[in-house]
Amino acid sequence: MEINELKQIDKTVKGWLHESRDNVLRKIDTRLEVDTKTSRRDLVTNIDKQNEKFLVGKIREFDSNAKILGEEGFGDQVHSTEGRIWIVDPIDGTMNFVKQRNHFAIMIALYEDGKGLLGYVMDVIGKHLLSGGPDIGVFDNGHPLPPVKDTPLREGLIGLSGPMVLHNDYNMVDIAQQSLGMRIYGSAGIDIISVLRGELVGYISYLKPWDFGAGRILCETAGLKMTTIDGQRLDVLSSTPVLLATRNAHQDILTIVSQ
Repeated sequence: MEINELKQIDKTVKGWLHESRDNVLRKIDTRLEVDTKTSRRDLVTNIDKQNEKFLVGKIREFDSNAKILGEEGFGDQVHSTEGRIWIVDPIDGTMNFVKQRNHFAIMIALYEDGKGLLGYVMDVIGKHLLSGGPDIGVFDNGHPLPPVKDTPLREGLIGLSGPMVLHNDYNMVDIAQQSLGMRIYGSAGIDIISVLRGELVGYISYLKPWDFGAGRILCETAGLKMTTIDGQRLDVLSSTPVLLATRNAHQDILTIVSQ
């Protein structure tokens, strides 16, 4: 895809995201309709659904030949990475949204034939938009993202999944102990922003495509590593434990996981 076309898409998607953010903020203090999906901790609200419908509608109008993979099911059944695929998470961190009205994100990604072209992760309340891709670079609220320092695990904070720590999956307790401290934010988008901005050296959680699709593009462009928990290549359509970290911290964590 030509650079000018990418820049035009980038401008268009940013417009959708700012409109989407405004829509959410207008409704954030209204009475939410909350349902459970797979468990009492897996929530969906009327705002999740409305926001996904809004974004899917914008994508359909803009790129009618593309497939759309959305968390709440208003896109398509996507089983192959062929062609253009948009990945949408309308509210990432729905529990935070419901209980805190804070610490949640909106995420959009564009892939073509399995290659990440553009990714967007927006901290709705913090008003931070991380955006970009391999051909245009990564930006933080429109400013070029500073290089991410290659900090080892022992010198930084690590974002972890609460359930994975409680069950000590993949030696998660040891990973936490060997870092300077553990943080649990409850939103993949917020954790991904924190790694990109150098506030965390890494993040580990069980993720689905809409949780990591956008972040993978941004993080790999910024020189970070995002793989499966055992260091294998991460397929964009997979649902699996994911390891995101600086290169040094990534190697440190793989050593612990394999013990």
